[in-house]
Amino acid sequence: MTAVMERSAEVRSEAATLVIQAAAGDQGAWSRLVDHYARLVWAVTRSFRLSDSDAADVSQVVWLRLLEHINRVDPERVGAWLVVTTRRECLRVLAFRKRVLLTYEATAFEDVAGDQPEPDAELLAGERADDVRRALESLPDRWQQLLGMLMADPPAPYAEISATIGIPIGSIGPIRGRCLQKLRLLLAS
Repeated sequence: MTAVMERSAEVRSEAATLVIQAAAGDQGAWSRLVDHYARLVWAVTRSFRLSDSDAADVSQVVWLRLLEHINRVDPERVGAWLVVTTRRECLRVLAFRKRVLLTYEATAFEDVAGDQPEPDAELLAGERADDVRRALESLPDRWQQLLGMLMADPPAPYAEISATIGIPIGSIGPIRGRCLQKLRLLLAS
């Protein structure tokens, strides 16, 4: 039993030496200290069942905290300090996650308009198309033909419209404007 206690004391004193050297600015000692305790920190984060990304974040924060407080940490108790700090950071992450999850309500998005059209939108669109069709049919034949050629996909060139309907190219725009104005009046009534 004394051999185990002696080995434990030896490991603690080796870690204490690394802490003292790292506090003095020895980069090599810092790297060895991180290597020595990285598995311990990771094991504590995994015991809280954190996701890999959360566990990695906690690990980074713990090492940052040690770097910030390395002059105040008891070198003989650095392992215990790391465990306590890791647990606290894990609890902080879990508390934040719980806060986010607690505010979620399954019915929160029921009143928000989605991408789906209203149930009667198709019916209304059909009625509107019928109204436009009836209004177009009440226009003179020449105007109907002009609007048909302009609304084709792709629209007919003005030269073709002029030749087909027999109106000057310069009159197509103004006639189109009068046609659309008459349609607006018919649809408004």
